[in-house]
Amino acid sequence: MASVAAVQMVSTPVVEENLATARRLVGEAAATGAQLVALPEYWPIMGMSDSDKVAHAEPQGAGPIQDCMAQLAREHGIWLVGGTLPLVSQDAGKVLNTTLVYDPQGQEVSRYDKIHLFGFNKGSESYDEARTIVPGESVGGFDAPFGRVGLSVCYDLRFPELFRAMGECALIIVPAAFTHTTGLAHWEVLLRARAIENQCYVLASAQGGLHTNGRRTFGHSMLIDPWGEVKAVLREGEGVIHGELDAACLAGVRESLPALRHRKL
Repeated sequence: MASVAAVQMVSTPVVEENLATARRLVGEAAATGAQLVALPEYWPIMGMSDSDKVAHAEPQGAGPIQDCMAQLAREHGIWLVGGTLPLVSQDAGKVLNTTLVYDPQGQEVSRYDKIHLFGFNKGSESYDEARTIVPGESVGGFDAPFGRVGLSVCYDLRFPELFRAMGECALIIVPAAFTHTTGLAHWEVLLRARAIENQCYVLASAQGGLHTNGRRTFGHSMLIDPWGEVKAVLREGEGVIHGELDAACLAGVRESLPALRHRKL
């Protein structure tokens, strides 16, 4: 078995505050024995406006946010899936919303730039990530000791073709900052669907609460098994969930219901 954990945060506009919170919560996650720890989307900064993150964008391989993640992975000897951070893009005024993965030696081993950019308008709520983010173009993943890990971010959850393109995974990671409105309606059912149809574990690390900027995120960080059962959940606020990836469960589901082998398209 492999032990994994997801960190849930309520990030602020102050990067230094969020770095300190991440250090504390990743430490708590590692103390549970987790071999892999995932941070949420936008964990280093949830600005007062969408454009605030542009000022904190880092070039790949350098900067305080990346230094923090590399140090945490190395210090605790864990695989760290770094939620998302803003990386410099070629478009002025825009960033890449990027997941970086670090191995237990603190070396960057994988990168995924969020492909699907969130847009939502309902009543007083309005979001348009495309105003400040450049979409990614490539499917992301990496090989861990317990199997293949697929990478996705938040709004990607609504596009099952992305998850099929990952190939067979033991685990899929979903860092997110789902709004409370959309999360209440769709979060759990989408996570469980992705686990069921891909017959793998899904680990979702979320933002979860009322932020300084007035935005309310849904939380409900979860670990879901290949049968679609929720094994752990944190509904709101800061904290950590953890659980085990059972190779026998994974193999048993795929053997008793070989849907992945039955695919025609």
